[in-house]
Amino acid sequence: MSTTVIVPTYNESPNVAELVRRLGAALPPDGSEILFVDDSSDDTPAAIRASAAWSEVPVRLIHRDAPVGGLSGAVVEGIRASAGDWCVVMDGDLQHPPELVPVLLETGAGTGADVVVASRHVGDGSNAGLSGVGRKVVSNASIALTRAMFPSRLRNCTDPMTGFFALRRAAIEIDTLRPQGFKILLEILARQRLRVVEEPFIFGARFAGESKADFRQGLRFVQQLAALRFGRMSRFGLIGAVGAVANLAIMAGLIAVGVDYLVAAVIAAVITIVGNFFLQEAFVFHDLRAEGRHLAHRFAQSVGFNALEALARLPLLYLIVQFTPIPSVLAQAVTLVVAFIVRYVYHARIVYRPRRTTPISPLLAGAKPVAAALERPSGSAAPAA
Repeated sequence: MSTTVIVPTYNESPNVAELVRRLGAALPPDGSEILFVDDSSDDTPAAIRASAAWSEVPVRLIHRDAPVGGLSGAVVEGIRASAGDWCVVMDGDLQHPPELVPVLLETGAGTGADVVVASRHVGDGSNAGLSGVGRKVVSNASIALTRAMFPSRLRNCTDPMTGFFALRRAAIEIDTLRPQGFKILLEILARQRLRVVEEPFIFGARFAGESKADFRQGLRFVQQLAALRFGRMSRFGLIGAVGAVANLAIMAGLIAVGVDYLVAAVIAAVITIVGNFFLQEAFVFHDLRAEGRHLAHRFAQSVGFNALEALARLPLLYLIVQFTPIPSVLAQAVTLVVAFIVRYVYHARIVYRPRRTTPISPLLAGAKPVAAALERPSGSAAPAA
């Protein structure tokens, strides 16, 4: 086998036949297989077996009674069981267009990439299939936070949250993975140094069924981030904590000698902003200083943003002190905690943003993404089970 398409499923019975039909039209029957790793509690396994009976592309099923690691665990189990030189991972709800699978494989073969990511955020890609403004905001914010936490490993990946990608089986060290939750691509890229190339794609609407994303999955994503990365961010946090203590000490000292608390807050902010910049240069982002930006440029971006952020906090500090019984120094501490993540994301994604080292789809430059929802040709419905 040269290609194994791995489809993790959880209660996706209505989508199986259409997915197999479209994959069968996109893949050559020789040298390809479709591997479902199923954690369902409905009749999805029966739908998979029924589709396997008529599919020209071989279809295999692994049904897990204990869904260890969630979707990510299912993908890892599929990679272990794969027979292909390349593994293509995609969802079973048809939001990932099967017609793009040959494009991912062609790009991988033509570029020497280890991973080809189908991205919603390059070229003509789009996340139009996400339902509602709220989900789009959460998705974009999650991507920004994730890329900020792994600036070097994700320098060539604009969409680490996607579940649609192709990987060279021999390039992956499976034993290094600790899968949990939905975001297996993040797990793979964060734990290993791999050559990544991207292809744009349009994230389509669900063919049938309902999304499995919920608050629990959000918590698992946070746990995954915490497990993967507390190196750079912890150093940023430590310097921020030192700066916060210095900020509060300077402010308290100035108030003690009669300086108005707002003036004291401004002075303390200026001193700690400048000090934090040079500490971050030396201990947090030292490996990203040679990314084409001059020291003066980084200083201006960092100090300018922190100054604006500090000014934005002053009205909040004023409101807290004036309308609550919270002391001014404690109120300042609260606003500093709120600002921490915003400052980290800005510095990692703007001030020290790493340059791409691979182009976007150099093999197929200028190609349009395959539409996510293609009109079904007349008479091409899948055979009934």
